[in-house]
Amino acid sequence: MGMTMTQKILAAHAGLPYVTAGQLIEAELDLALGNDITAPVAIKEVEKAGGHVKDKDKVALVMDHFTPNKDIKAACQVKCTRAFALREGVEHFFDVGTMGIEHALLPEQGLVGAGDCVIGADSHTCTYGALGAFSTGVGSTDLAAAMMTGRCWFKVPSALRFVLHGSLPAYVTGKDLILHIIGMIGVDGALYKSMEFTGEGTAALSMDDRFTVCNMAIEAGAKNGIFPVDEAALAYMKGRFRRPAKVYEADADAVYDATYDIDLSALEPTVAFPHLPENTHTSWDNIDIDQVVIGSCTNGRISDLRQAAQVLEGRKVAKNVRCIVIPATQEVYLQAMKEGLLEAFIRAGAVVSTPTCGPCLGGHMGILADHERCVSTTNRNFVGRMGHITSEIYLASPYTAAASAVLGRLATAKEVLK
Repeated sequence: MGMTMTQKILAAHAGLPYVTAGQLIEAELDLALGNDITAPVAIKEVEKAGGHVKDKDKVALVMDHFTPNKDIKAACQVKCTRAFALREGVEHFFDVGTMGIEHALLPEQGLVGAGDCVIGADSHTCTYGALGAFSTGVGSTDLAAAMMTGRCWFKVPSALRFVLHGSLPAYVTGKDLILHIIGMIGVDGALYKSMEFTGEGTAALSMDDRFTVCNMAIEAGAKNGIFPVDEAALAYMKGRFRRPAKVYEADADAVYDATYDIDLSALEPTVAFPHLPENTHTSWDNIDIDQVVIGSCTNGRISDLRQAAQVLEGRKVAKNVRCIVIPATQEVYLQAMKEGLLEAFIRAGAVVSTPTCGPCLGGHMGILADHERCVSTTNRNFVGRMGHITSEIYLASPYTAAASAVLGRLATAKEVLK
């Protein structure tokens, strides 16, 4: 009986020739990640244990959720983490001026790549599967242990296989694909399983599309999402990834709990209505909105901003709608500036923020009032996620979010660009 991609990576990092679903293992880590919310909790546990960081180049601390500091508590969280990083000699510490949203920043900086085993004290750490890595979210106590030992324990997941065919139509993106899948299998449809994507259709997806798909694997309950390593992935890592890429392929006789065939060409712009990512729709009646957010670890990369700018260029954000654009990293911000995208956003009546998670988790930079509606390119639309418990979040692609900003209601790009 063969192994899946994920199982092969875990076996290699556990020093085992073979692993099976449900097996408990301890694996060597290539990177452990913390942020300004989760790292301080882990740091206290490290200090309580009298421990120290074992591998100073295998820890990344990214200040992104409430930065620039939104209040005194946020400032103290960052101060605690900065002091720890300096004291322990942590090589990869990112704060204002160098930071970005962690799950866009680490691939961009070459800190994660093919064949890696990565944990992060943030649920969307599963993003790096786009590069053929095993990456998953953990709690802060697991992060503390990982920083001290360089290892983590895992229960080896079983897997679901998603066979992709064809290519995406115009104005349909990786965000629409993953929302379609979550709508199909539900928010617990992949509970503690690996979501493995294969088929000739994977090559038709851009790297940014793949990052988006893997980023939201957790929204289906998955342990991780992962794509095969092809020429596009290798090209992304070339000159960027700091370790040799290790390419793993699933065995022909690997076992999957279920296989889903998806025709990419048949997909439509998809929106997740309140209050779960599985509540997906491809058509709707008139739904007026108050705010649009374009950004996050899901959709704040340069291709996402290009899509939004394609819709907003030469147009105006509707009266009484706030449109907030958040480049995911400083590099993305600079590229968007060089291409004139920031000017397009500002002339359209949007505002452009420094890189931050901000409104995604109801932190800052776009909190919703009672009964307000927001179309957002973020990843979660739970009750109260972005502000008041009576507010509503509609998850969508950058195309759909930008079109909604222009028309002042939930809309698709085709309605604006027709």
